[in-house]
Amino acid sequence: MKRPVPIADPAPPRRRRALSEEERELWESVAKQVKPLRKRQPAVKTHAGPEAETKAAAKTAAPAKPIPVKSAPAPRPQTPPPLAPIGRRERAQLSRGKKEIDARLDLHGMTQTRAHRVLLTFLQRAHSDGLTFVLVITGKGKAGGGDSERGVLRRQVPQWLSLPEFRALVVGFEEAHIGHGGEGALYVRVRRARV
Repeated sequence: MKRPVPIADPAPPRRRRALSEEERELWESVAKQVKPLRKRQPAVKTHAGPEAETKAAAKTAAPAKPIPVKSAPAPRPQTPPPLAPIGRRERAQLSRGKKEIDARLDLHGMTQTRAHRVLLTFLQRAHSDGLTFVLVITGKGKAGGGDSERGVLRRQVPQWLSLPEFRALVVGFEEAHIGHGGEGALYVRVRRARV
């Protein structure tokens, strides 16, 4: 004969925890913004007189207060992604000529202001044309000048490429191979245009 299985007492109901002040404020703000799907008709008491019925009807007929709608937060301006180094394989292919350099820009002899403007225009055009790798030649600087005056563009161009206006156009950059200019040139990978 089978032994009856004892039935376990159901677990006692869980006690609800009290809401914190922050949670209560959040709930109240959400509850104020909720719109009912259907208007509920208030139950009219049958034993009340005609005055109560007219008051109840007046309440349902009164227009509901509009719920203030919070405007959506202003979208934050998108920050361009950080720069990434050119991969070792791609750099080797560029230096050996197995990967094509799509365009070249020579900044020799330009002032900083002109070089900045020309570089930005060049990279914008390369970006819109769908180019992948470009070579930017800055030059090594004059050998006779002091260290402070030597190679101004060589120092400035990498700083410019790190600025937000350029990071939207450039994935990364690295010093070029000696055959393409070495210290006086940079391989620049252009960001693909979003379609």
